[in-house]
Amino acid sequence: MEMEGGIFTGLGNGSQVDGKVLQTFQTNFVQVQDILDQNRLLINEINQNHESKIPDNLSRNVGLIRELNNNIRRVVDLYADLSSSFTKSMEASSEGESGGTLKSDGKTSQKRVRSG
Repeated sequence: MEMEGGIFTGLGNGSQVDGKVLQTFQTNFVQVQDILDQNRLLINEINQNHESKIPDNLSRNVGLIRELNNNIRRVVDLYADLSSSFTKSMEASSEGESGGTLKSDGKTSQKRVRSG
């Protein structure tokens, strides 16, 4: 996928992705990048506190590490949402184009839309 000016321009295979999915991707990627930037700062502070060996700084690391772990969970959740949105979009797109898929034995197989 290419991003041009913050917008996805295509998927290499020529598939069309609707605007709502693109909006979700862009929003989630911005959120992920913000969290990763924050994690970089947290990790730097944790390292500085650890190297200082000052008891108060070491105690502060407990909270910073908790925050870092929560941020990592949020990134995982955002990527899971992205994956789900992308899969649903591709399923809807392929159903819209063909109504089913052609198996290797030449028979068509209707796709079922999974809810949830």
